[in-house]
Amino acid sequence: MKEIKISYLVLLALLSVLWLVADAVLTNSSAFFPFRASMVNYTGILGMGVMSVGMILSARPVRLEPLLGGLDKMYRLHKWLGITGLVIVILHWSWVKVPKWMVGWGWLERPVRAPASEQPLALFRFFQSQRGLAEDVGEWAFYAAVALIVLALIKRFPYRYFFKTHRLLAMVYLVLVFHSLVLMKFSYWGEVIGPFIAVLMLAGTVAALVSLFRTVGHDRRAVGLIERLIHYPDNRVINVSVMLKDPWPGHEAGQFAFVTFDPHEGPHPFTLSSAWAGDGKLSFDIKGIGDYTDTLPATLKVGDGVKVEGPYGQFDFSSSKPCQIWVAGGIGITPFIARMRALAEGERRQAITLFYSTRMPDEEFISNIRALADRAKVQLRLLVTTKDGPLNAERLCQWVSEWKDADLWFCGPSSFGRALRQNLVAKGLATEDFHFELFDMR
Repeated sequence: MKEIKISYLVLLALLSVLWLVADAVLTNSSAFFPFRASMVNYTGILGMGVMSVGMILSARPVRLEPLLGGLDKMYRLHKWLGITGLVIVILHWSWVKVPKWMVGWGWLERPVRAPASEQPLALFRFFQSQRGLAEDVGEWAFYAAVALIVLALIKRFPYRYFFKTHRLLAMVYLVLVFHSLVLMKFSYWGEVIGPFIAVLMLAGTVAALVSLFRTVGHDRRAVGLIERLIHYPDNRVINVSVMLKDPWPGHEAGQFAFVTFDPHEGPHPFTLSSAWAGDGKLSFDIKGIGDYTDTLPATLKVGDGVKVEGPYGQFDFSSSKPCQIWVAGGIGITPFIARMRALAEGERRQAITLFYSTRMPDEEFISNIRALADRAKVQLRLLVTTKDGPLNAERLCQWVSEWKDADLWFCGPSSFGRALRQNLVAKGLATEDFHFELFDMR
């Protein structure tokens, strides 16, 4: 999380500093309307900056994964930028609209507007002639952006509809690019902020077009057929084995892929539970935790077509520590299954303790994990929370005496992970030694 927090703050700070250098807000008179004009410009720059970066991240640029800690972290940054953009565009709209209302109510005196200066370049003269249109379409785009972002933040909104409506934000973004290009203060083009925001909007425009033409991750897609299905009803997990017909670049244990079983539902991210052996076979353990995944045991059939896009993620178990601690909550066991399968085929380089916490044990599922842990020489500690109670930092430290010399890899519910990390860091574990995968991609 440190990488995306730093990236988020650096982006906001950089946009703010570059705007401050370009704007005369510090040297303007203290009159309200000059200040209001600066705030309209500032919120416009800030809003388009964060929305542009958010749009870029939505295109799943794999080259940014090592810098931001994986696609799951990139999507969390995308969400933060979306919420920030929502707040900023509301402020931008307020700075534009509220003073006009106050003039109409007689609370403020309408300022004397200076005549528009003739711009030397034909392009900017064209922009000047389009100001009325840009203001009108920008206002309607604002209303659409607010509605779509709020809709995306409502977890109860079904994913199959979210998948379709969220793509509409790309169209709204393109309208806002036009709005911003036409209305951005002309003097900004002679400062760093003008070309900088233009580059961001250009990259965001490319990403928006990629989204609209449904080519996100196009070069990382493969099609295949369902080869085997195993249902574990007691813990509502279905194992789906896929035989790919297209080339696959291979994957590391801990990575995930976007899987499309139903084109109307769209792609869902699922962690790969198989180690890559170069044979075109992939495996996913999927838990029924929503309207869609609950239906998979009844709807999937051997021989059904599947689209897979990936792999993604940086949850790769790499470390120089002499030992590792793994903590899995519920279906968070999946990346550890993949890692144990990889270890079972090679040498074990570290002492590993796996804590598997579940409240819905399935005997066959647990038996398979026990056998796999034995083959991989991983010490397994199973906790059925309804009987054994929850895992916490105190119990973990008691059971693994060398915990200070280990790094910890966690996959499970976010509240469980936050509590465990906070308490272990308070006990002396280095923050950078706690690795986790964000369970919630939306």
